[in-house]
Amino acid sequence: MSKESDINLDEILVEVGQLGRFQIRSYCLILIPILFSAVYNSQYIFAAANVPYRCRVPECEATPPKFETNGWGSWALPDGAGRCERFVPIGTTCAPESFHQTNTKTCTGWVYEHTNSIVSTFDLACEEWKRTLVGTLHSAGLFFALPLTAYISDTFGRRVAFILTAVAPAFVGLGRSFSQNYITYVILEFLEAVVGAGVYSSGFILALEMMGLNRRVLGGNIISCTFALGQAVVALIAWAVPEWRTLTRIIYTPSFIFIIYFFLIEESVRWLLSKGKKKEAARIIFKAAAVNKRKLSPETIKQLTEEPNTSGDETAKKQSEPEEKQSSLALQVLRSRVLMTRLCICSFWWITVTFIYYGLSINSVSLAGNSYVNYILTALVEIPGYCMSVLTLDRFGRKSSIMTAFFLCGISLVILPFVPETTMRILLSMLGKLVISMIFASVYIYTIELFPTQVRHSMMSLCSLVGRIGSTAAPMTPLMMAYMEALPYLVFGVMAATSALLMLLTPETLHMRLPDTVKQAERIATAPRSNRTTDVIVD
Repeated sequence: MSKESDINLDEILVEVGQLGRFQIRSYCLILIPILFSAVYNSQYIFAAANVPYRCRVPECEATPPKFETNGWGSWALPDGAGRCERFVPIGTTCAPESFHQTNTKTCTGWVYEHTNSIVSTFDLACEEWKRTLVGTLHSAGLFFALPLTAYISDTFGRRVAFILTAVAPAFVGLGRSFSQNYITYVILEFLEAVVGAGVYSSGFILALEMMGLNRRVLGGNIISCTFALGQAVVALIAWAVPEWRTLTRIIYTPSFIFIIYFFLIEESVRWLLSKGKKKEAARIIFKAAAVNKRKLSPETIKQLTEEPNTSGDETAKKQSEPEEKQSSLALQVLRSRVLMTRLCICSFWWITVTFIYYGLSINSVSLAGNSYVNYILTALVEIPGYCMSVLTLDRFGRKSSIMTAFFLCGISLVILPFVPETTMRILLSMLGKLVISMIFASVYIYTIELFPTQVRHSMMSLCSLVGRIGSTAAPMTPLMMAYMEALPYLVFGVMAATSALLMLLTPETLHMRLPDTVKQAERIATAPRSNRTTDVIVD
């Protein structure tokens, strides 16, 4: 058992400064890779964007072929477009009488409007499933990335996991920019997600574990806003440099610089204490106090510098502890009915949030105008949702805020398909996206607060991993409309309402210290509302 429970880290952070120069410097450094993670998470939307194309008609093509048909498409191509079929030629000239206007044949070649996307580079015309498979494989990579990152983070440290996942995409991403065929491209797309998608969760935990009790919500939501800005940034870069190979090289090359983070950021003090590395934790705390120009109390200095008691009596006492305390942490979690119940509930929340979040993006009414501007607006609408999280979580509590948001989201989406006016539908869709963004940011913070330090990253990653079921299922929601137009939104509403009701089964964590052991996490549910910051930590 670690000695972290002997040290009240949250009280020490108050002495050091809950958000002093030391934390702000480290926090700003963490935000940069998180912004890039948003860029990498969204880049395939532009690299694998749909491209207008038509059948190649040798009898009528110019040299070189041009996408515009200049009139001959009306008699050579069905409906003047001919994406996958063309009229059967009965002559050798490009004249109306040279094509059979009732019989068609499958195209064997295509002409693309531009070559900015992999669709034209790898000749993916009439194979839409291959284009959409890029995004599916990227999401599938998360199923491997999250547990891998969690294992590295909980075993070797938050800092190690964060830096590795920040740097690794640079190698894979640049390699993908030289892909000569579709198979190589999608394999590297999948691999890049595996090695790099964990940077958000590892950075999120590293940032929040070094912050004081009253700064968690603000810190968490600044990270969420940074991610939203990253999505807008990739749209701006793609707008300026639309060709996918050049775009990929521009956005991935800067990640090599994150190697120097080994010399710039410190390990999580909370993780070090949980692993019994008290000397290293003390060194970082003293450094933070010096940078923040704060003096530690004699009691705190004594806590950090005194050697642990290793007398024979202490050893005998440890040997006589109950068997449950000596068992592995994993077994303690599995045996904890409280934590396993929370894990199942949190997993359902994450499925709901990702399903609605990505489902709304797919099914929302398209905004008129420039596609890059539309994507930027879609990303930026999330920021007011994150601001709502900052304003509500600390004022009204985690449970009340998230539960109300789930109900509001569910109601707006159930109503949406039955509103005849297009403008009102757009407003309800935007409201749903705004609220689900608020929930997304809030659930991240709430999940972290429900589990103990040594398995915090593993538990959050497991919830996020299960939640990817929602993001994987979201692209299928348009198929529901073939049966009933309102069906996707009704499913969204039911899942949101169910998630809200499940909030009744979890404890409030407002103003609670982060639990460090399994027992402390279990006692959150029974801790008195008064003076809760001390009661739950007593062993």
